[in-house]
Amino acid sequence: CFAGADLKVTGIDFLKSQNCQQHHTDGYSTQGLVLRRGQPFLLQLRFNRPLRAADRLSLRFGIGDKPMKTRGTLMSLKPKQDQDFSGWQISIVKSSGNECLLSVISSPRSPIGKYNLNVKTGPNIYEAANAIYLLFNPWCEGDVVFLADGAQRKEYVLNDTGYIYVGSSYHIYGRPWNFGQFEEFILDACMYLLDKSKLKLSDRRDPVSVSRAMSALVNANDDRGVLMGNWSGEYRNGTSPMDWIGSVSILQQFYKTKLTVCYGQCWVFAGVLTTVMRCLGIPSRCVTNFNSAHDTEENLRIDTYIDETGKRLNISSDSVWNFHVWSDVWMKRTDLPPGFDGWQAIDATPQELSGGVFRCGPCPLRAIQEGDVYVPFDSKFVYAEVNADEVYWLVKKVNGKDKYIKVKTETKGIGVNISTKAVGQDKREDITWQYKFPEGSEEERRSMQRASSFLRPMGITPRSAFGSALCTHDVDSRVEVQHEAASKSGLQIEITKKEALYPGNPLELAIVVKTSTPGSWTINLAGSCQLQSYTGKVEASLGCVKETIKLEGKSEMEVPLKIMPDEYMKVLPSVEDEVLVHVSAIAEVQGTDDKLTKGTTMSFEYPPITVQMPETAKLNKEFTCAFIFKNKLNIPLDNCKLLVEGLGLFKMATFDEGDVQPGRIIKSEVICTPTRLGEKKIVAKLTSTQIKGISTEKAITIVE
Repeated sequence: CFAGADLKVTGIDFLKSQNCQQHHTDGYSTQGLVLRRGQPFLLQLRFNRPLRAADRLSLRFGIGDKPMKTRGTLMSLKPKQDQDFSGWQISIVKSSGNECLLSVISSPRSPIGKYNLNVKTGPNIYEAANAIYLLFNPWCEGDVVFLADGAQRKEYVLNDTGYIYVGSSYHIYGRPWNFGQFEEFILDACMYLLDKSKLKLSDRRDPVSVSRAMSALVNANDDRGVLMGNWSGEYRNGTSPMDWIGSVSILQQFYKTKLTVCYGQCWVFAGVLTTVMRCLGIPSRCVTNFNSAHDTEENLRIDTYIDETGKRLNISSDSVWNFHVWSDVWMKRTDLPPGFDGWQAIDATPQELSGGVFRCGPCPLRAIQEGDVYVPFDSKFVYAEVNADEVYWLVKKVNGKDKYIKVKTETKGIGVNISTKAVGQDKREDITWQYKFPEGSEEERRSMQRASSFLRPMGITPRSAFGSALCTHDVDSRVEVQHEAASKSGLQIEITKKEALYPGNPLELAIVVKTSTPGSWTINLAGSCQLQSYTGKVEASLGCVKETIKLEGKSEMEVPLKIMPDEYMKVLPSVEDEVLVHVSAIAEVQGTDDKLTKGTTMSFEYPPITVQMPETAKLNKEFTCAFIFKNKLNIPLDNCKLLVEGLGLFKMATFDEGDVQPGRIIKSEVICTPTRLGEKKIVAKLTSTQIKGISTEKAITIVE
């Protein structure tokens, strides 16, 4: 070309492998360049002739429909100017022949999202073929999501598998979950959600706004978001919440169809929200709160009603879930006074409106711990989930009318064993201490007083929809409030199981009644066994026991409660959710005011799935993975489905195994082709008409 020719760009090389490795984004499956804000990246430009000092060259990075400099959505960078007013910088690293290597640093306060790049040379404009995705950057000290600890960044940003803890506070187990933030279309699904959120581009700089918007969009309630919640037990026109093993198929289906996916329950909402946060670069973890209060009246009190047989009644507007799962995200809270940085709770499960929309958070864990329940967002609701008191009311028939007798206030039962996956290990970490001070400590008392001063005062009447209708006129005669006097007999109740609870076997349970004070005590005991869903809803009553016991001084007696398989096996197939065994007991000491109630929730146990495969495999070289299950139960398992997924190994697959009789062994195989290096996990789940919750996972290391 002759020397006077106009300068034209003939190509741009995004130097993907080099940039993505530096930016910890080499896992993303996308055509474009994925970068984290506030960190340098390199671009190689090719021209029709060598670059000269007099040439005019500017790189223009634009986001949104109409990028504008004045709004900070168009960055026009000229190598000769040190810095654009937007905080972006560009410099020439080297220029040789017709090529020029440039270094660009975006501002650590840039809006996140999808940018287009064009290069202007005089009157000529060259458009880059692929987009640049800019994400939050936990590696950059100037970013409000900066996380100093490398092992935590690896877990909370880069780990694409994990566990969500479920069960009951007495029997916690990890359910494997594939977050899959690097899988095909997941980043694009998150970009689509950002656009759908209608957040102003300036609000996309801020992880507070982004995480709050995503907590609304992961549920479908207001905005035709990702997932429809369903706790009805009827899932025929969708996928049962129990049948998901990760977020990938949910987000891919949503992105492909642009339609809400059916159905989710709390762990599914939390799993998907954690995927979205990690994908966008906000450190995130799934958190399970056992005995989680849903306090609809914000007065820190949950009323639970039991009848004279110890049976729990489904009549309260409040509820205690055996567990509830949400997400924590890590960020500085520049919108709040100092002291509220760090972990923030966000929740996509649609429970309560927040500012007219079903969303929750971000709420600083520090605010929950200190009782600062006025701090935005939704700290009153989250505080109650981990701190409410549970008041037990005995409902007795007296002259044909219901009479309510307060039996006890449980102050330590709500918000226990708060759990997340440990950093770098496949085990549970208890993070209760990050949410609350130790029970009974001076700090806990101060925090409770502080919170109570911002919440409604507690009444002393029962307040279920059912109770309030009966108690409006003559509260005094109906409601007998007993101040919990010290027990004369030293009465205690324990509920135990004699054997592991396997479906198809008798449930061998026992109630142990103890006294510890000198004297002869006659005790009326009633105990009841029910099946309930994880939200505390009673699905069936299985049996009860009623006995009068005589104890002398410090002594105890065990009362067996045995439920035969026939009593519950006809219920299991009709309940679409995983069920728990709830045993409750009420004891009254004759001739005293001593009354006590106790409830315990236990999980069934299941035979395992075994995964057979090599410990290591080579990149792009096929290997076989086998899944083996032996039905060791006494009952057939009908309509068995095996769901398997291995991120970076094979796409999710479902095997219809039909009915599996007792003693039968099933074996299914998958051919895996590893596409990514490092430790990869395979997750498997077996569901059937009778049982929903058998799952396992196994790791394999992929080498060059």
